[in-house]
Amino acid sequence: MDYVGYEWLRNKFGLTAFAVSPPACVRPVARISEQNGILAIPAQSAPEPDNVLGHILFALKHEGTHLQILSQALRHVPANELHKAVRENPNGRYLRVTAFLWEHFTHQAMSDLPAQTGAYVDVFSPDLYITADKPQRNSRWRVNFNGLGSLGYCATVRRTPEIERGVALDIPGRSREFMQTLPAHTRERTLSWAYLHETESSFAIEREKPTGNRAEDFMRLLRVAHDGHQITEGYLCELQSSAVANPLERAASFRQQQNWLSNGVKGAVGVSYVPPPPMLLHELIPEWMAFANEAPRKLDPVIAASVTSFGFVYLHPFMDGNGRISRFMFHQALCASGELDMGELLPVSAAMNRHEQDYLAVLQTFSKPARETVAVTWIDEGQFIFQFKPDADAIYRYWDATACAEFGFQMTEAALEVELKQEAEFLERYDKIMKQVGEQVDIRGSDLSLLVISCLENDGVLSNNKRKKYGQTIPKEALDLIEASVQKSRAQHI
Repeated sequence: MDYVGYEWLRNKFGLTAFAVSPPACVRPVARISEQNGILAIPAQSAPEPDNVLGHILFALKHEGTHLQILSQALRHVPANELHKAVRENPNGRYLRVTAFLWEHFTHQAMSDLPAQTGAYVDVFSPDLYITADKPQRNSRWRVNFNGLGSLGYCATVRRTPEIERGVALDIPGRSREFMQTLPAHTRERTLSWAYLHETESSFAIEREKPTGNRAEDFMRLLRVAHDGHQITEGYLCELQSSAVANPLERAASFRQQQNWLSNGVKGAVGVSYVPPPPMLLHELIPEWMAFANEAPRKLDPVIAASVTSFGFVYLHPFMDGNGRISRFMFHQALCASGELDMGELLPVSAAMNRHEQDYLAVLQTFSKPARETVAVTWIDEGQFIFQFKPDADAIYRYWDATACAEFGFQMTEAALEVELKQEAEFLERYDKIMKQVGEQVDIRGSDLSLLVISCLENDGVLSNNKRKKYGQTIPKEALDLIEASVQKSRAQHI
């Protein structure tokens, strides 16, 4: 294909950066338009062949800002060529952004430049991306760095229709308003169920079942997430110690060795994801923590939670327990936003557990292409050599979190509409049926409760086993009354 812009740069220099979608290609069209999975470019709009700076300026103008590619490609722009372009057009918008990023990524500074007098320009277009509310200003180039993070670690979230819809829905606000409508007793029981279900689901995603006090410990962590803990290495180590069962796997610091994820296949092909090496991890994790501590009150809470949660699991700073902590971080960010009342939670892990394949697919939007940037050699069982390709650090520094945020919105909406609202409705129906039946027949409270719950969970029918078990102590007419009451309640709620 006749690629231009970002995809031309990737192919020209064999960059390890991920492919862009859609790629820009020269096509016999009258104007730039997206067609059949590509960005079709008229020949007269394409940059000159082999003009690296021209392709970068084209990409910034027509394809958005991809720091992962730019961080690698800008090193191939000759300093004299960029210097000449700046002197000829000192106030060019995309040229200033290019020069600003070039100086950062090449660790060089141009001299003998004309004074900058143009208005400040943004690195990320607010029309195309979710951006920081307070950008970092660079007076030298009159450029605003308004990314989600810093030039050392930055995620991007594109303004897709799904993202715009999610922001407009204000799920945390709707959750808070819904919980305020519930009677105190129903609200308390709904939240108790939600905390338990969130805990069990987070363990279930890891194919584990909490034993002993582990479930209680994790629920306690969920409840204190509202306390406003600063995210530090010490705090994360405490979370990790609570999340893993094996005391030998409990961490006192971030990992000092390489870890990896396995798909169960023997040999190198069984390595499904390789997180950043320890030295790079220790460079990036402070940047991630800075974002995680600041973002919840500066961004949409669900976007902040999604970037925080998925960013953590991609860094994988511990040898074990990363998945469970990453989902806890989602909850922590929602609490830190102040959008949920004290003690409330959206059971997002419960929703993720119901949509486990979708969850894995979103994780793989990053992990699969990242795996291709690492050469893995199998030595022996559990022993590998990992060789990261040149400039592979860029994939961990600058990543597209759009799919993660879209999924975050889907799961928070499901947590509210399915997990919380249906449980609250279940409890209200349960209370009503218990009162109705209890006023008409004399049945031991514990037996009545068990039978009502069983009937509610079994589509309004008491199983033959239940009828046989309780038929000796409870009259058939009473069992029929329970069924009739539940079925009437179901009809009223359909």
